[in-house]
Amino acid sequence: MNTSTSKREIYENKMKAQLKEWNAEIDKLEAKLEQKDADARLKAKKQLDELEAKRDSAKQKFDDLKSASDDAWSELKDGFEGAWSALSNSMQSARKQFH
Repeated sequence: MNTSTSKREIYENKMKAQLKEWNAEIDKLEAKLEQKDADARLKAKKQLDELEAKRDSAKQKFDDLKSASDDAWSELKDGFEGAWSALSNSMQSARKQFH
């Protein structure tokens, strides 16, 4: 295994673990949604829907990244990191609203 492949695998494994953690957190937020009153539930549901859309976008970019050739990988990584950053910011915002 060469160094670039090793770094790539480490990066992909780290992102996969973070995505799994965020999926679990989204599930927890969905459960908390049920405990809110009707008005708060509507507002929170909209935010949760947006969060799920960003998660799905990041997941798709991650899948593209994993299947990319070594030459295309670094280019796709930049696009993935943009989607990842948007998802991270949305997760932080959702945590504040739901807690």
